[in-house]
Amino acid sequence: MSQNANPTYSEKLGVGAILSQSFSIFGRNLVPVMLLGFVPTLIGFILSGAINGWDVALGLQEPDFSQGGAIGFLLSGVVQIAIYAITTGLLVQFSYDAKLGRPYDLGRYVRSSVSAVPVIVILTLISSIVIGLAAVVLILPGLWVYAVFSVMVPAVVIERAGFGGLARSTELTKGFRWPILGALILVGLCTGVLTFVIGFLTGYIGSSIAGSVIGTVVMVLGVSALTAVSYGLSGIAVALIYARLREIKEGLSVDQIAAVFD
Repeated sequence: MSQNANPTYSEKLGVGAILSQSFSIFGRNLVPVMLLGFVPTLIGFILSGAINGWDVALGLQEPDFSQGGAIGFLLSGVVQIAIYAITTGLLVQFSYDAKLGRPYDLGRYVRSSVSAVPVIVILTLISSIVIGLAAVVLILPGLWVYAVFSVMVPAVVIERAGFGGLARSTELTKGFRWPILGALILVGLCTGVLTFVIGFLTGYIGSSIAGSVIGTVVMVLGVSALTAVSYGLSGIAVALIYARLREIKEGLSVDQIAAVFD
């Protein structure tokens, strides 16, 4: 049965409005959004570089799975998931304050995000396995499952759903998964264009001074900036999708959702 058929809720998700607001928040708050995405990502790359070497961390060289290389690769993967958890948690909270015109509270963002990291890491690993298994069958089911679990991070950070985050995301997204998937794909396409431009410039500069410390630094900073753009837009979009779902299903406004931090 198609997920577009939803006799219970007459309101639509409003993909156009979500995308418009996401870009508006991103554009009006470019510096803080980039910093919230860039700093954790840079730390993640530094840790991954220290574990596996810079060429592996930057994707320039295949990891060596001999002599404990597999352990390093897995550890690096966990680090990246943790960085994703922290960054998305920061951006979800920031998005609500930015939308409401409230002052930023970095200390609160960090406390809430860091405390949720262990749960988000475990749930992300579980959801990634489920999505991967679905993708083995066909591409579309994998993407659809991705939409099912798409608001897990806001559920954990905002509602303190804990290990019930996946179930909560499943509940909230029910009946709206296709439009959610459409919104996330459009955000991905837009970030793809931006990251291509930044990546081209970074690659050109980095390749011209390849093999030097400066070249490595340029590429690390460039890749961190690329990831920050992707995390920034997608994190804001997910926060707005989550807020819209709770508005439709529970009658809560953004200020009521954000009041949990007061």
